[in-house]
Amino acid sequence: MPTYRLDFGYDGSGFHGYAVQAGVRTVQAVLEEALFRITGPVTTVVAGRTDAGVHTRGQVVSFWCDRELDTERTARSLNKMVGDEMVVRSCRVVPDDFDARFSARSRTYRYRVVNNPLLDPLERHVVWHVPHPLDLDAMNAAASHFIGLHDFASFCRRAEGRSTERTVLRAQWEAVDGHLVFDVCATSFCRQMVRSLVAVCVDAGRGKLDPHTVPDIIAARDRNAARGAAPPHGLILWEVKY
Repeated sequence: MPTYRLDFGYDGSGFHGYAVQAGVRTVQAVLEEALFRITGPVTTVVAGRTDAGVHTRGQVVSFWCDRELDTERTARSLNKMVGDEMVVRSCRVVPDDFDARFSARSRTYRYRVVNNPLLDPLERHVVWHVPHPLDLDAMNAAASHFIGLHDFASFCRRAEGRSTERTVLRAQWEAVDGHLVFDVCATSFCRQMVRSLVAVCVDAGRGKLDPHTVPDIIAARDRNAARGAAPPHGLILWEVKY
């Protein structure tokens, strides 16, 4: 039974997240409905589930099929069926032991903030508009404390029986083309973790939080110790490495 990998991206604005949910439109449901018309029943394994409103540039899924597919034709057919909110960049055969989730070595998310008094309405679905002045150095000082192996319980929505320990490999803010851009790379993330990290950094940038107190927030292992979560629409799953 061949194993296949799809590399794709989507605008998350019109979806209630990746995972199938009854009564709402999700990325997984749209993708698997399109695949069904090519392969019959199939279940995808995704590199990283995204919440409602979150976008992806480098999402990956794997699936098994009981027959060989013409991979280029499959990608073209999927693009005709999934609509303009999604693009399938490639379909390819991969080794049988490939798993989009468990084979991943790292995931990189990118979050974009517009720090101007006014927001370009064309960007309203893909950035967080923060009109208050932000100190980029303070934001990076806060972000520096995320790097390494930590228990991020203060920054995650807990899932019963699952660890909130994660290893962050990189966390940095940069000013890029009129945006403040946060790139964070980790072996994996727990739910709402990136958006919660962003919220703390933005509060540090506004002077509402001392960046040097971030280790105390981490050590608390209490969701109430953090600063909530940034809006989902500024977040993009940027890249998954294997």
